[in-house]
Amino acid sequence: MKRLYAKGRLRPGEMNATESAYAAFLKAEQQAGRIEKFWFESMKVKIAAGKCWYTPDFMVLRPNGEIELHEVKGTLAVFQDDARVKVKVAASQYPFRMFVVFPKAKRQGCGWNIEEF
Repeated sequence: MKRLYAKGRLRPGEMNATESAYAAFLKAEQQAGRIEKFWFESMKVKIAAGKCWYTPDFMVLRPNGEIELHEVKGTLAVFQDDARVKVKVAASQYPFRMFVVFPKAKRQGCGWNIEEF
């Protein structure tokens, strides 16, 4: 089985095309009143001793004051090993709802698939 890997990472603070599309989705959700605010790469959480940190792609504030962390991937297939472990560990250590989001396949139409951890 051939493993898929994400393409090279951009500089911190720069969105790739999938993250930009998700930011546009979040902006529409904000205008509709379903979220209050969102931030891109605005926080880091320590997930293990030493230098092991996790930086979620988006932090989202809901109208009820709840904060969610959203990790954006191009496909679920690239959400492997290191990234999956970091999200699971962060979800178990911090009081945030954690989501991994990826675009729906063309045959599924437009929108986003969302998996909660």
